[in-house]
Amino acid sequence: MNDGRTRAEGEPEQQSGGVRSVRRAFDILTLLTEDRPVITLREITEATGLAKTTALRLVQTLEESGLLGAHPSGYTAGPALWRWAYLARGLWEVPQETRKVMRDLADRLGETVNLFVARGVHRICVAHEESPHPLRHVVDVGDEQPLWAGASSKILLRDASETFLRRVAATSPQGEEQAGRLRTWAAEAAERGYAVSSSEFDEGLTAVAVPVTGRTGRVVASLSVSGPSHRFPYEAVERFADELAQGARLISDQGFSHPLSSEI
Repeated sequence: MNDGRTRAEGEPEQQSGGVRSVRRAFDILTLLTEDRPVITLREITEATGLAKTTALRLVQTLEESGLLGAHPSGYTAGPALWRWAYLARGLWEVPQETRKVMRDLADRLGETVNLFVARGVHRICVAHEESPHPLRHVVDVGDEQPLWAGASSKILLRDASETFLRRVAATSPQGEEQAGRLRTWAAEAAERGYAVSSSEFDEGLTAVAVPVTGRTGRVVASLSVSGPSHRFPYEAVERFADELAQGARLISDQGFSHPLSSEI
């Protein structure tokens, strides 16, 4: 009896430790980016706050699993990640005709063009085309951002229920009182046909977004342009909104949908 009770009481702690290890491993993997394809053990410990022995043990496990690979300067993505990335690309990459619309917009507007879909209480970038300017806003494909701020969020929340708005608001710094603002912002964006944000999520960043709609008329994605605020005077915002609306209509007519998108 005592042995059985001891094991039962120990299970939650083991499960908690297992989940914590998975989270720590994930934190290490997220340190790898296009700008930093190789990470050192020192960079891992500094970024995660893990003890060196703990970080080394996790790195060795990730390497054995093929998620990390040894590199002369540290560690890089392993072959298992490449296999998963290849699978994800096949499932989630947006159609080439959609990418062409976005590339044409980025060339004409001179700013970064992004395509976001809602998933849970976040929005995920599923495609982007970067600005040709050296100083530009960069959102990587797969990046998650909260739905409680930003021009794209105001677009994606157009058809949201009050219950869902409260869920999103609860994740914001303002708490549930943010729900009313979210509803107002979404309604204003729906009436105007586009949304604008300035320094709501990133300081010094302005974004303009318009809806991409599905066959039923519901918003399935947000098409946006973003960049440094000093390049977004009022006249530019109006022009960007018009150009984006034309591009969004083309994408909508293509029958755009994305497997990562969820109902809100």
